[in-house]
Amino acid sequence: MALAQARLRPIPLAQERRRFQRVKVSLLGRYMLSDRREYPCQVVNMSPGGIAMAAPVIGAPGERVIAYVDHLGRLEGLIVRMIDNGFAMTVSATPRKRLPEARRHGRIVPRKQSGRLRLPNGIIVPCRIIDISESGCAVALPHDLRPEVNSPVTIGRVPGRVVRHIEDGLAIEFSRLQHLDFLEDNVTAE
Repeated sequence: MALAQARLRPIPLAQERRRFQRVKVSLLGRYMLSDRREYPCQVVNMSPGGIAMAAPVIGAPGERVIAYVDHLGRLEGLIVRMIDNGFAMTVSATPRKRLPEARRHGRIVPRKQSGRLRLPNGIIVPCRIIDISESGCAVALPHDLRPEVNSPVTIGRVPGRVVRHIEDGLAIEFSRLQHLDFLEDNVTAE
């Protein structure tokens, strides 16, 4: 679903206080406000420090936003201002994560997000797959089920290891690169 292009009001150069130059883009995605409901969106411009998006539901300034944007994956930040038909938000990330080209492989949000994770003790638990790439994935998992960093796990049919904990779950690095043609099927396999 394409959203109407948000109208942005140019700021005179003398008043511009942004740290990074913004670039016009047209990327589809979805976002979640603090009410934990998801909505479709279209990113209309971005910089390493923030994005502006056309959005059907607009939160309040200072409200936390989690966005899943095509070709960029998961972005997190705070609403900083309203624009026509949407809002602008910060991107809270390290400089390395802010730059998509710094990743070894591009991340995508799978069509089927439900998955099964085999923990180091052999127990299989359901999880939500946040995003995937040829080399790894991020999964949402309750805090009490998260194995320690470097623990061996299997997501679907793909073995890997926990490389870090993230706010909603954990990041997994696969034991070997996955072929793009089979990636989603292998990771979401029951």
